[in-house]
Amino acid sequence: MVGARGTTLTFTVTHTERDGGGVCLRLGGELDLSAAGALNAEIDRLAADGERHVLLDLTELTFCDSTGIAAFVRGDNLVAAHGGWLRLFGATGRVDRILQITGLADVLRYQPDTADPQSPSAR
Repeated sequence: MVGARGTTLTFTVTHTERDGGGVCLRLGGELDLSAAGALNAEIDRLAADGERHVLLDLTELTFCDSTGIAAFVRGDNLVAAHGGWLRLFGATGRVDRILQITGLADVLRYQPDTADPQSPSAR
């Protein structure tokens, strides 16, 4: 995807294992229709591997449209069906605002000020 002034906009998903169990996915760039499939595939893979606790670090996410929101809900539903949970933290700017407006901040126990994914409030 090409953005303003010819810059290329990308979406990245990286993950790290948490010491206390679970995984933290760090999302970067723009989560939109062209990128939501990558997030869905990563969450599907983790769920198939038996992962039940997923944190999404949104610190470097600069944009999220309705397909990104749907990916969050889908991921939460997937892991919850197996007794798990999906939590969000670290969003800023427009991404933070969309989480508040849509009500996902409450549904997914969004922690805007939690910088540490090991924090008890993020679990």
